[in-house]
Amino acid sequence: MKFLGLVLLLAPAVAQEQTVRKPDRVISIVAERFTFNPSKITVKQGELIEFVLTSDDTDHGFRIPSAGIEVAIPQSSKGEARVRFIAKEQGTFTFECSRPCGAGHNLMRGTITVKRGL
Repeated sequence: MKFLGLVLLLAPAVAQEQTVRKPDRVISIVAERFTFNPSKITVKQGELIEFVLTSDDTDHGFRIPSAGIEVAIPQSSKGEARVRFIAKEQGTFTFECSRPCGAGHNLMRGTITVKRGL
């Protein structure tokens, strides 16, 4: 199993670096009706990424299983969730909604492709 990144709470030294260091990229993702927009994201290996997650409808979740990341995305107009991680390994990784949100919930997925030196 590949490991995509590190969550702030997993390792104190890395957590401190992620908290103090400005992210290399901030990527906004909107969840709505069984989709994420954007649903295909490409990042450079080694980048510190911060996702800003919002919903245009109900509560959703955001999970990257290979990175141990899972957060709740509040419903529309109730705020945002932010997640930081370092894209450590090359490859393509899936993210998905982790809160049952209706009939198309199982289709609510996206991919993060980590490439060397974009």
